[in-house]
Amino acid sequence: MNATSFVKALAEISLPNVFNPYADRCDLFDLPKAASVRRKNLISYLVAIERSGTDIIWMGRDLGYRGGRRTGLALTDESHLNDMVECYPGASISKATTGPVVAERTATEIWAAIRAVPVPPLLWNVFPFHPHEPDQQLTNRKFTSRELAVVDELNRTLIKWLGIRTIVGIGQDAAKYASDFGVTVECIRHPSYGGVKDFREGVERVYGVALHRNSANQGELFA
Repeated sequence: MNATSFVKALAEISLPNVFNPYADRCDLFDLPKAASVRRKNLISYLVAIERSGTDIIWMGRDLGYRGGRRTGLALTDESHLNDMVECYPGASISKATTGPVVAERTATEIWAAIRAVPVPPLLWNVFPFHPHEPDQQLTNRKFTSRELAVVDELNRTLIKWLGIRTIVGIGQDAAKYASDFGVTVECIRHPSYGGVKDFREGVERVYGVALHRNSANQGELFA
């Protein structure tokens, strides 16, 4: 397995009421070749991860409409694309949408934490696409068990290919899913819906680092 073949396999998946950022184009805000841009972004990111030798995943649940749907990158919005380039040497990342940069508050908290840890992790999701309500593209919903079954083998391939030894589940859904992979699993509360304090404390517990406290960001975060 390599980054190109892995992303190609992702791009071949099509499901109802699921936006696949590596194959689909959003009529509302995507550039004409947005899916190609996102494929290249993810390939470049995975190559950088492979070279870095990191063996830790931070695993969220699924892509949100303000973040990963637009970037094709887990737990990452457009306002942090430059951070990804800086934190993952060799990654080449481009914006795939028209108009102004869109920020996601959860991604802001995630990236503040990444800046504090010694080795940036692989960012991934249990379900690497954006599930939405029928006929409502800009909504978020949890994936179904049938949808998860379609991507489960690819997740296992990713973990084996990159030699992942620890999964940090960002939220209980991710941690529960990760428990079946035969690696060390740590659970950290997701920073949305009032979970900022617990999220930060979880990162500090896992890594033994102190995160910068910004009172302006203490409010509730939403995906």
